Amino acid sequence: MDSKTLPVISTSRVVLRWISEDDIDALYEIFSDPQVMRYWSTPPLANREAAAKLQSEIAAGNESNAMFKWGMALRENNRVIGTTTLFNLSLDNGRAELGYALGRAHWGKGYMHEALQALLAHAFETMRLRRLEADVDPRNAASIRTLERLGFQREGFLRERWHVNGEIQDAIFYGLLRRDWRNMG
Repeated sequence: MDSKTLPVISTSRVVLRWISEDDIDALYEIFSDPQVMRYWSTPPLANREAAAKLQSEIAAGNESNAMFKWGMALRENNRVIGTTTLFNLSLDNGRAELGYALGRAHWGKGYMHEALQALLAHAFETMRLRRLEADVDPRNAASIRTLERLGFQREGFLRERWHVNGEIQDAIFYGLLRRDWRNMG
């Protein structure tokens, strides 16, 4: 993968693309919302400066190939409404972790499922990964449904994995193998 850019991944309604400085306000809107961040492993962003710092960190991570984080933009207006991420990449082992967030105004419309289907195809076909992993708070029923609809299998329960905003959170660990993903089609 070119270290200076991310491939653009398009679906019928969304485009996964580079997150630029023009997207800082959208990042702030998404990642400052306590409901969006309820089950995230970090607290909500405090201000627009924190969103600018996040955008800079995302760009640096993408450029160094330490992670790949796409902005999920609506095709109709190119506005970022969420993010999808492949991180903790271990190309030698053919694996990565999957992360995602979606602005609350866009919940329940199928955008994340659509975007993640395209991202899984990219991860398994283009990047040739063998395995994707995700951890999710057991109380996050919507995220659990999203992962299970995509074919992820529950592989473990990690007690007291995260400490966020003074709260100890458990995690359910999910995995998806390329061979299982292929067999779903």
